[in-house]
Amino acid sequence: MKTQNRFRFAVLAGAALLAACGGGDDPVVVVPPPVPEETRAQDSRTFAPQDPSATTFDAMAGVTVGTDRWAGVLNGAAYRVEVPATGWNGKLVMYAHGFRGEGPALTVSDPSIRRYLIESGYAWAASSYSTNYYDVRAGVEDTNALALAFNNIAAANGRTLAAPDRIYITGHSMGGHITGAAIEAEAMATARNKVSYHGAVPMCGVMGDAELFNRFAGMQVTAQALAGVPSYPTDKWSEIAGLVTSTLFTTFPTAPTAQGVKYLSVVENLTGGERPLFDQGIAFGGSFPSAYGTFGSDGTVTGILNRNVLDTNALTYVIEGDVDGSAALNLSAQKLTAAPDANRLRRDGLRWIPAINGEFSIPVVSIHTLGDLFVPFSMQQVYQQRVAAKGNDNWLVQRAIRGASHCDFTVAEQVQAFQDMVLWEQTGAKPAGDDVITPATVADPAYGCAFTNNNIGVDDGAGVQQLRGGIANTTPACPAPI
Repeated sequence: MKTQNRFRFAVLAGAALLAACGGGDDPVVVVPPPVPEETRAQDSRTFAPQDPSATTFDAMAGVTVGTDRWAGVLNGAAYRVEVPATGWNGKLVMYAHGFRGEGPALTVSDPSIRRYLIESGYAWAASSYSTNYYDVRAGVEDTNALALAFNNIAAANGRTLAAPDRIYITGHSMGGHITGAAIEAEAMATARNKVSYHGAVPMCGVMGDAELFNRFAGMQVTAQALAGVPSYPTDKWSEIAGLVTSTLFTTFPTAPTAQGVKYLSVVENLTGGERPLFDQGIAFGGSFPSAYGTFGSDGTVTGILNRNVLDTNALTYVIEGDVDGSAALNLSAQKLTAAPDANRLRRDGLRWIPAINGEFSIPVVSIHTLGDLFVPFSMQQVYQQRVAAKGNDNWLVQRAIRGASHCDFTVAEQVQAFQDMVLWEQTGAKPAGDDVITPATVADPAYGCAFTNNNIGVDDGAGVQQLRGGIANTTPACPAPI
């Protein structure tokens, strides 16, 4: 783009000079057409809504207010919209769901705080996105497009509404990445569908964007090194997976060998450092096998990119209490280097993996479970560092939750985060949060107690109940509030 602009400037400058010297008729300025953007594997995949004929969806059981519920398809993405039948407060909440796998069927998720939203007067809307895979670009564009279409959808269903006076966004996991990216200055500059959000609540989100994949790669190269095969090509993981796993674990992942104990120490430090609930995350949280299952990647994020984005050069591996072993590991573990411009800015909209740079000026309350090893707590640390580097940490509140797995919040914890974000946006009073950076603070056995709420409600699933019960049986209780 810069080359094209320089060419056009040179032509115009030459024409101006010719005219100033009295040189004949005005010259014809020829600007070359833009170079077409490259395509990738994701562009040839086909997806379709699972139920393209749906025009509504079920009411929520036990809700105390009536609602209008509309379903449909917008730009290839299925959607749901729900608005209180009376007493709408004029505010719209966009919900971004998490990773849906790699199948062709597109499905919509209701927000986990749906009951709270509609009983409190909020409207909400959610998109399936027009693609699956880890396509955050589609998630941002399709969520924004749905927000922009909100009034037209209501009118088409016989209800005339004023434009929302506030639009908030929240999401889980990949949806947290979508939430974080959608509020960035870069999205406002480059997205095809632009929405100015007023506040955000990313939950268990990939707040370090492509840095998550670097952490997965770090987990793999250190596993190989500690298992004695440090130089084996990382994209041929399937050929050595059995050897590495049996060298590090007698039972994966709960019974490590002596080398496996070292490895889990490395994993702990890659995922946020010493902290409560890491051990429970390994013992019964169930999220670490998902991270381990990413090993062997070619760095294209399964065809979202065309070139390798993995880069481990900035990672330092630590085996707690073993300085010499840590030094040896850092020397032996493979260094992976990303291809230049693997995830560059584009002329046709958002970059393929939208960036979270820390450039925003709206209230953000971000929550994350400490035992999450799939989208680990270190994503919050990366996020805080980026936001602080841009001088925007006055707009960010982060909260640690004492959960043992990925996104295993209680509904009460999620409602509290949303309520506090809205109150902040409406009154200017910044709510409390946790320090996610200071190692001694994060390592405190009581860390995460301030914003953990173990009260199980009607909308909490059996999985959350079971995990919180497991935590109660293995972890000292949080001290009672003073």
